[in-house]
Amino acid sequence: MDVLLPVTDLQALLAAGAPVVLLDVRWALGDAGGHDRYRAGHVPGAVFVDLDTDLAAAPSPALGRHPLPPVADLEAAARRWGVRDGVPVVVYDDGPALAAARAWWLLRWGGVADVRILDGGWAAWAAAGGAGAAGEEVAAAPGDVRLTPGSLPVVDADDVARLATPGPGGAPSAGVVLDARAGERFRGEVEPVDPRAGHVPGAVSAPTAANVGPDGRFLAADVLAQRFSALGADGSRPVAVYCGSGVTAAHEVAALAVAGVDAALYPGSWSQWSNDPDRAAATGT
Repeated sequence: MDVLLPVTDLQALLAAGAPVVLLDVRWALGDAGGHDRYRAGHVPGAVFVDLDTDLAAAPSPALGRHPLPPVADLEAAARRWGVRDGVPVVVYDDGPALAAARAWWLLRWGGVADVRILDGGWAAWAAAGGAGAAGEEVAAAPGDVRLTPGSLPVVDADDVARLATPGPGGAPSAGVVLDARAGERFRGEVEPVDPRAGHVPGAVSAPTAANVGPDGRFLAADVLAQRFSALGADGSRPVAVYCGSGVTAAHEVAALAVAGVDAALYPGSWSQWSNDPDRAAATGT
């Protein structure tokens, strides 16, 4: 699966006049300024995508802060963005793709085969001398894409509990569950948004931020493979990933794909798990 697109490749595509759908996904937890940054400057032709309204259903304690949107809603949004059958899609955000990967994952889950993340995002585009456009949102010609969910795997809370639980007599667990949040949230030292601190018992701390270098680009495939293998995610057992609400976990799924490891997303993530009093929370390392 091709996951990443270098800035130079996008520049070549646009210079050649090749058809491509560009999606700008500026978002960060607690930061409402994504649309303003888009207006200040974006890749020419890019359509702004609102993560909270376009890439998620309404939040609830039962489903989490960013549940997967109904596929009909996602399809309508994708058509509004101009996504068409057979036309490649490139997604980006300010840099490390922590938000853009959510759009990548959802479209791939919905069956769009050619979706790639602009490696390094807007920061890399600007650093490479890419032209910028400013102003209000681009209105794309309506698309015709049809989405069918299931092209990428998902797991629920019961699946996660099963995969993370050690076998009898100290045997290894049935799978590997990676927690993509920052280490201090995994350890339960802080919890800024969810009702309980800690992590899924048996999960392994694998902060998403370690998937990229200082320039916001993904690490090389062999480096990522070494990282995930050291965490037990070498492809020999099923891998599932969660984060706070299923957004940055998509980045980890993308990084695992770059490393050649298939992984399932737990969409409800810690925001769903921690709202269920019947689910245990572990703390520490």
